[in-house]
Amino acid sequence: MDKLSFSGTITSVQPRIRLTRSFDESTHAYLGYVVRLSGVIEAEERVFAIGIGKASQLTWSLRVGDVISGLCLPVPDPDLDPVEYYKVSKLYREGEGAAASSGPPWHSVCPPLEVYRARGHRRLSAVTYEKSCISCMWAARMAVEIIIDNWNPRSRMKYRSETFCYGPLSCPLYKAGPTRKVEGRSKMVYEEEDWVDEMNTSHRADDE
Repeated sequence: MDKLSFSGTITSVQPRIRLTRSFDESTHAYLGYVVRLSGVIEAEERVFAIGIGKASQLTWSLRVGDVISGLCLPVPDPDLDPVEYYKVSKLYREGEGAAASSGPPWHSVCPPLEVYRARGHRRLSAVTYEKSCISCMWAARMAVEIIIDNWNPRSRMKYRSETFCYGPLSCPLYKAGPTRKVEGRSKMVYEEEDWVDEMNTSHRADDE
């Protein structure tokens, strides 16, 4: 398949993560970074998201306001990836964004993926994400794969997206939103309550 050309201004850079849920268990796959652009892809002007690897972000240090161009391919399974396009090549920075603001939302260069993993996340209201956090380096919209029957994992799957925050616990924009529910075998439902978020971030001070 021929690659698609794109160009645009970066509106956010966030971690690119797939979350797999199996009732009360969860695992994360840190795939790289989501680069959201307002621009043109194959002559169509719109907002779109491309996925880049950790090595590319280390090389380019992309951030909000940068103007970039390149080639990419559609992802093979949109249910398993928070981006529309990946396998970016011939990446070129045509212009740099202004100096990063002090936040929130934070627009500095994203840290390594290991930093996100070490910080831990808490759930973030989808409405708050869209309204206040969609450009923040500490926010993430994850592709979620739900295994309904862990005794027969591929018999029945569900897919959705969930939003999370890796940012400072004191952020004034933060709202948790409703708890997340996960379907299991025999119509059982697991509810991920507040203590899970508290445990995930208990090692951090309020301003971390």
